[in-house]
Amino acid sequence: MRKFVMAALGGTVAGVVLTTQLAAPLIAQENSRNANVYEQLDLFGDIFERVRAQYVEEVDSKQLIEAAINGMLTSLDPHSGYLAPQDFDDMQVQTRGEFGGLGIEVTQEEGFVKVVSPIDDTPADEAGIEAGDFITHVNGESVLGLQLDAAVDLMRGPVGSEIIITVVREGVTEPFDVSIIRDTIKLTAVRSRVVGDTVVLRVTTFNDQTYPGLEENLRSAVEELGGMENVNGFVIDLRNNPGGLLTQAIRVSDAFLDKGEIVSTRGRNAQDSERVNAQEGDLAQGKPIVVLINGGSASASEIVAGALQDHRRAIVVGTKSFGKGSVQTVIPLRGEGAMRLTTARYYTPSGRSIQALGVMPDIVVNQPRRDPTATTPEEESSAASRQTSEADLRGTLTNDSMSEDERKLLEEERARTEEAAKLRDEDYQLAYAVDILRGLQAVAQ
Repeated sequence: MRKFVMAALGGTVAGVVLTTQLAAPLIAQENSRNANVYEQLDLFGDIFERVRAQYVEEVDSKQLIEAAINGMLTSLDPHSGYLAPQDFDDMQVQTRGEFGGLGIEVTQEEGFVKVVSPIDDTPADEAGIEAGDFITHVNGESVLGLQLDAAVDLMRGPVGSEIIITVVREGVTEPFDVSIIRDTIKLTAVRSRVVGDTVVLRVTTFNDQTYPGLEENLRSAVEELGGMENVNGFVIDLRNNPGGLLTQAIRVSDAFLDKGEIVSTRGRNAQDSERVNAQEGDLAQGKPIVVLINGGSASASEIVAGALQDHRRAIVVGTKSFGKGSVQTVIPLRGEGAMRLTTARYYTPSGRSIQALGVMPDIVVNQPRRDPTATTPEEESSAASRQTSEADLRGTLTNDSMSEDERKLLEEERARTEEAAKLRDEDYQLAYAVDILRGLQAVAQ
C-alpha cells in the first residue's frame, strides 16, 4: 500500500515538474506575440505621424484613422466594415423602411460592385438593373479598386438627380450605360395578391415591418378568398430579397412551422453558438407552401428558404440563391459611429452552411429573359388565342350533354386557365409555383 502511495505521489511531483517545464515556453511565446503586436501598433503610430507631417497636402487626422479602421475591417471579408456616424444613421433608417437612393443591394466582387438584388418598384428596378449585374463606372468614374463604401458614396446624391452607371451583364457582349434618377426609397416589406385559389406573399426585405406585414397581408388575402377552406396553398416569393434582420427571418420561418429548429449560429467560441426553435402555430394552417428564390435571394431570405425546405414544409422553386451564410453584428462605437463585424456563420436545421453555396431549389426553374428583338410572349399568346377551334366553325353542332351548371363550371375553369396562361407570360417562375399548388390540390381531391 505504501509503495502504491509513494508511486502515486512520485507521479504527481513529476507531473508538476513536467507542467512547469512545458508552461515556461508557452508563456514566453505568448509574451513574444504580445510584444510583436505592440511593435506593430508602434509602427502604425509612426506611419500615422509621418503621413500627418509630411504628406504633400494637409490631411484630416480623423479621416485618416477612420480609413485605417475601415481598411482593417474590410480586409476580413466583404461584409465587415466601419460605419461613420452618417452611415450608421442611414443603416438604422433603412431597417425602418424608408431611405434615399437607387434601390439596389450591392456587394463587392473582383474589385467591382456587384448587384445582389434590385428592390421592387425602385428607380434601379424600373431601369432594368438585375441581380448579378456588375457596376464598373459611376458617372464615367471607374469603381475598380475602390472600397465598397467609397463606391456606394459615389452612387449617393440628392433625390431627383441623375446618375449614369455602366453595367456589365452576363450574356451581353458589351458594357452598357443605364440612366437612373435618384429617389426616396419607400420599402413595402410584404405585398399580397390572389391568383386563382392561391395566396401569393411577396416579401421584398426583412426589416421591422416584415412579420407584421406578412401576418396582415396573409389574413387579408385569406378573407378575400372567403376563408382558409377556399385556399389551395401559399407562394412565398423571396426572389431578389437581399435579406436584413435575422430576428425577422426567424419570425417569418416560425410563422409556418409548429416545431423544430429554425436556424443555428456558430461563432468563434462555442459559448457564442445559438440555436433557435419554432413555437407552435402555423399561419397557413398546414396548407401547401411553395417558396420562390433566385440569385438575388440572400442572407435572411436563405434562412427562411432553408428552414422550410429542411422541414419539408415547403417546395423551393427557382434558381440557386446568393449564398451569404454569415451573421454581422453592428457594434456602436465612441463618436456615434459603429462597426459591422462578421461574428458567426448560420446553419439550416439539417446542419448545412450555405455560405458561398446558397440554397439549391427542389425544382430548378429559370426565368426566361425577354429579348426585345424576338417575338414577345404576349404576341405568341395572342397568336395562340386566335387559333380556330371546332366551336368557331359555321353551323357546328352544339354540346347538349352538359347542364347549365356544368357549362358554368366549364366557363369558370376556362377563365382560370386563361388567367394562368397570362401569368406565365408575365412571370414564368410564379406561374410554375401556382401550377404546383393547383396540381397538389387536384391530387388531394
